[in-house]
Amino acid sequence: MITNLMRRGLPALLLAALPLLPALPAVADSATLPPAATAAPEPLPGAGALEQVLPLFDAIDRLPIAAEHREGYDRRLYKHWNKGLNGSDGCNTRKEVILSEAVEAPQVGERCALTGGSWLSKYDNVVVVDAARLDVDHFVPLAEVYDSK
Repeated sequence: MITNLMRRGLPALLLAALPLLPALPAVADSATLPPAATAAPEPLPGAGALEQVLPLFDAIDRLPIAAEHREGYDRRLYKHWNKGLNGSDGCNTRKEVILSEAVEAPQVGERCALTGGSWLSKYDNVVVVDAARLDVDHFVPLAEVYDSK
């Protein structure tokens, strides 16, 4: 489960941050470049503040901050786990992810009840032996997304 999240989420995060990264000179040794080539980039004529190339931390400091609001948020508005790839086996998407990420496969009972098995957390190398203790969820909680829109 964590592998799938990292496989999908990390590249998306990196691609989203790419425009914020400063432009780097093509030549590795800046000592051979003229002083103008190593200076901070000038904004293009007519370019607004959002179109400038900035160092990452400067760009983060310029992100707008607004009050969050939760009025109207209802978790039921967001579809939760669907019936999975095979709607007749009782395994929803959450359990399918748990099954696919098992280090030692659990027994799958009636209505996809999972017993046994083990999972390794790639964040902290903790082994989990109870599927009910595993979280398979969003990188950002839906309530936080709603509050920050």
